[in-house]
Amino acid sequence: MGSEDNENQVISMKIPMERVGVIIGKGGEVKRYIEETGQCRIIIDSDTSDVFIEQAGEPLKTLAAAEVVRAVGRGFNPDRAYSLFTDNYQLIVMPLRDVARKGSNRIKDIKGRVIGREGKTRRIIEDLTDTMISVYGDTVSVIGDYVSVKYAIEALQMLISGKKQRTVYAYLEARARDLKMEKINENFS
Repeated sequence: MGSEDNENQVISMKIPMERVGVIIGKGGEVKRYIEETGQCRIIIDSDTSDVFIEQAGEPLKTLAAAEVVRAVGRGFNPDRAYSLFTDNYQLIVMPLRDVARKGSNRIKDIKGRVIGREGKTRRIIEDLTDTMISVYGDTVSVIGDYVSVKYAIEALQMLISGKKQRTVYAYLEARARDLKMEKINENFS
């Protein structure tokens, strides 16, 4: 997530330069919302794209704010990223560099497989797992509750390893009941 300074309660991270404007938002509205909801102060160095999140209230809210900033940096639109302020929601970022060398076409191929024609594959996985997926740069990221993210990650790993889309859909459809039962059990825990 970046480095954390326990003395000053500051979380720092670097985001892609082209995402700085999205984190700020029109008239500063996105930054302001994250600061208010996350009980923090956000400092952005527009020259380096370094972001500093300084705790100004409840520590867990500040951590959630940092995850929202990280999600926007990974390509999620702010409205989708705001779901990370919800209890039990998390962001998982899967670096594709782990499976492909720099300069190889493999990352482009993997991204194409995950997105699918006109976004169909991504949409189906999102619908079947009740998650949100972003394919940005050399990463694939998922936002959702703990149980749903587990199934989405499994499906994405299947795609990355070369399984056919229809195999992944069949897997998710077969596991739909398990996913619902796990969510029910999670809610009663």
